[in-house]
Amino acid sequence: MPSLSHTRLRPFVLSLACAGLLSALPSLAAAAAPEPANKVELTKMTGRWYEVARTPNAMQKACEAATADWTRTGAGYSVVQTCRRGTPDGPKKEWKANATPVDPVKNAKFKLSFFGGVMNQEYWILDHGADDGWLIMGTPGGNYVWLLSKAPQLSAAVRSQAIARIRQLGYDTSKLEFPQQVR
Repeated sequence: MPSLSHTRLRPFVLSLACAGLLSALPSLAAAAAPEPANKVELTKMTGRWYEVARTPNAMQKACEAATADWTRTGAGYSVVQTCRRGTPDGPKKEWKANATPVDPVKNAKFKLSFFGGVMNQEYWILDHGADDGWLIMGTPGGNYVWLLSKAPQLSAAVRSQAIARIRQLGYDTSKLEFPQQVR
């Protein structure tokens, strides 16, 4: 029976170790993600949400006047996300998704299916204002965060409070983008 030499075995063991480490990374990232703080009343999700701030992401590059319209459909929601390229009056870009609550205890975790189910992503409502006029939504891995509001603009005091809460949740607020909104 032929034996494996140390020089042939070493790359094999190294590749197994790297594969094990890489497979552990998503669970490590998920463990670092902040959990939703408060229960969400699902009826408050309906309607238009205006984007106040976000972490940069490829899908929303040069995206201004971004909104998300949530409409109740059976056990979930239809979500239409819209933005304007470059300026609040620029060319319109739109994404459609179906959102399903996946957290029956707090109702704060949603699975969104885009492009007819080709792309799926969970989004968590990490916190929201006492009056439900704003919410902080993020991805479970902690990579992306959005500040959304029921009004196109937040008062300076409320905006500062919400940004401080984003910082408390562990996000680097110096990286936030503040897209223009239609007044």
